[in-house]
Amino acid sequence: MTHEDIIMSETEAAVHKHPNYVGVFWSLFVLTIVEIVTANLHIPKFVIVLSLVILAIIKATLVALFYMHLKFEKFVIYIIVLFPLLLAVILTVMILSDRAIS
Repeated sequence: MTHEDIIMSETEAAVHKHPNYVGVFWSLFVLTIVEIVTANLHIPKFVIVLSLVILAIIKATLVALFYMHLKFEKFVIYIIVLFPLLLAVILTVMILSDRAIS
């Protein structure tokens, strides 16, 4: 390991701040309460399902960014993470469209 590598790793360590895990926890807790309240509202089912999916995406994003430390990674990691998600969406749409046809 060269002197430049040591300086670079020290600089990266200084840039990489520790996330506020307690704040993320409370955000997830509040979002969970909102999900429970939303699920028990007397509104059209489509609105409930759409709201719950959006809340789940927000919660999954918080977990991935902070607890999996993706917020502090390079752009290549985002591509590695997003590709399987895109594939899952495509496969789900294909299954749903196939089911709608039959």
